[in-house]
Amino acid sequence: MSARPTPPQAPPPHPPPPPRLLARARELAQPGRRRVLGITGAPGAGKSTLAGQIVAALDGLAVLVPMDGFHLARRELERLGRSHRKGAPDTFDPHGYAALLTRLRTPDAGTTVYAPAFDRTLEEPVAGSIPVPPEVPLVVTEGNYLLHDTGPWASIRPLLDEIWFLELEPGVRVRRLVDRHVRFGKERAYAERWVRDSDEANARLVARGRDRADLVVPMP
Repeated sequence: MSARPTPPQAPPPHPPPPPRLLARARELAQPGRRRVLGITGAPGAGKSTLAGQIVAALDGLAVLVPMDGFHLARRELERLGRSHRKGAPDTFDPHGYAALLTRLRTPDAGTTVYAPAFDRTLEEPVAGSIPVPPEVPLVVTEGNYLLHDTGPWASIRPLLDEIWFLELEPGVRVRRLVDRHVRFGKERAYAERWVRDSDEANARLVARGRDRADLVVPMP
């Protein structure tokens, strides 16, 4: 008798976010009006983790729409000669991101909006991945450049009802960032070089927007 295949393991549930942050997000998630909460910070600061915790804890009152869904595709980055610094502000489509946020702020009754996601295994954006029903009161969006004030990025901040800036001790953040790159298939030496030469340059840009956040959140 052949053994039964082992069913795939369900992903572990998100741990609860800090109570004060959940309470603040819950105030925004009031039925009858669409709000947009932005979460920003340097690469590796914990943006996607906290955003996922908030959305899970709100249990149907929020949807996560990451900025990373607006990465330019690898082929386009190669055509533009920018693939060696993927993650810099000009390797995204900020106009498309702003257009989506504008549409999400004023939902049409009965119309679900589909947002793109970013597949870290493929290292590519994937269109039409995230349904945002019109009755969901809160959209949580996270990404590096929500407070960047250069060029088309300056149009993002006015589209957010509230924005949090996450801070993590730099040594811890860099270690976690290298580990994440390794987990998704990069050799450690390559990951360390990429973090030093690319991610940390982007982190310095992100830090310039800290004082424009509504809340600065120290991360453990």
